[in-house]
Amino acid sequence: MLNDTNTSIDTKALRRLSIVTLLGFASGLPLVLSGTTLQAWFTAVGIDIKTIGMLSLVGLPYVLKFAWAPLVDRYALPGRGRRKSWMLASQLFICVALVWLAHLMPNEHLFVMCLLALGLAFCSATQDIAIDAYRTEILHDNERGLGVALAISAYRLALIAAGAGALLVADHVGFKISYLSMAALMGIGVIATFVGPEPVATPATQSMRELFIHPLREFCQRKAWGGLLLLILTYKLGDAFAERLATPFMLRELGLSLTELAGLYKTTGIAAAIAGGLIGGVIMLKLSLYRALFLFGCLQMLTNLGFVWLSIIGKSTPAVISVVVSENLFGGMGTAAFVALIMALCDLRYTATQFALLSAIASLGRVLSGPIAGSLVTEVGWTSFYVLTVLISIAPIGLLLLIKPHLTELSQRD
Repeated sequence: MLNDTNTSIDTKALRRLSIVTLLGFASGLPLVLSGTTLQAWFTAVGIDIKTIGMLSLVGLPYVLKFAWAPLVDRYALPGRGRRKSWMLASQLFICVALVWLAHLMPNEHLFVMCLLALGLAFCSATQDIAIDAYRTEILHDNERGLGVALAISAYRLALIAAGAGALLVADHVGFKISYLSMAALMGIGVIATFVGPEPVATPATQSMRELFIHPLREFCQRKAWGGLLLLILTYKLGDAFAERLATPFMLRELGLSLTELAGLYKTTGIAAAIAGGLIGGVIMLKLSLYRALFLFGCLQMLTNLGFVWLSIIGKSTPAVISVVVSENLFGGMGTAAFVALIMALCDLRYTATQFALLSAIASLGRVLSGPIAGSLVTEVGWTSFYVLTVLISIAPIGLLLLIKPHLTELSQRD
């Protein structure tokens, strides 16, 4: 009887992790189809560069999604539960938008295609809100690290499929077939939504005031909430600073060719990032959230030391490969623990809203690091800049030590 029970638990966990992986793929697929892949299509038919540059504005829904996340927390669309109804509706609208785009031509239907791209991004961002909440609610505490790692790995594979894969298909048989094939691939998400388990029902908010105010109030009433927010803001900040100018550093300072850079970051780097996420997720099955955050934070800091080393010794193929691999490997491990932290911080009554808000806070570092990093390199040079990124990476490790009791308590909360 005991063996049967254990088998049942393992089977259910495998199902949850499989569904999370498939939904990760569905989450990543629409992103570049409304962005770089569509830009490539416009470029191929001769649309002017100013218009193509303006197309980047269709990505605004990904930045502003926290604004309507409370609605996803409050309401359920007809036919399914609160999470799965929003996931399914978003996925179906994404499929419709991709099929519609496939039957248009940029030279004849430019404005309509831009509106469709904006709608595609809005539905994709809404799908992300619902999937983030769904993943947080169905995974058990000890499954979150591996679940996040699998979802992120599938997300990255989807970016490759919708980027390089879609362009390869377009080069041989045209963008119409390319976008139709991407619409078919979205069926993976639809199937996962249909067969995925329903999360444990939590009471929905009852008023507009509760809808927008209570998620913030609930978080701010916690012990060490300021330290937790600061950790969310800074944990990946040193990593973001180092990454932001990695491409010009490799090209201008080290003298790598475009072909060398593409081989490193588009093949070796992606493989290492996927491996890092999976390894981090597996390690987190055995480690507490605090220990994982501390260990992976230290490893991320060591990666930045690698950039300091490269800035001193110059171009060395073995050294460059080792730094790129470690950057993506340890960065993937850190991301797995970081997203698990955000999931653990979410109150199940306000999962979608709090996840969207916390992830928006985390994204501030990525957004702001670019212009700041550029100014720093101009003022102090590459070596001093990367030394500063190491110091930035030390700050969240110290913060972890200060709020350790609260993170330990968080890990023990079911």
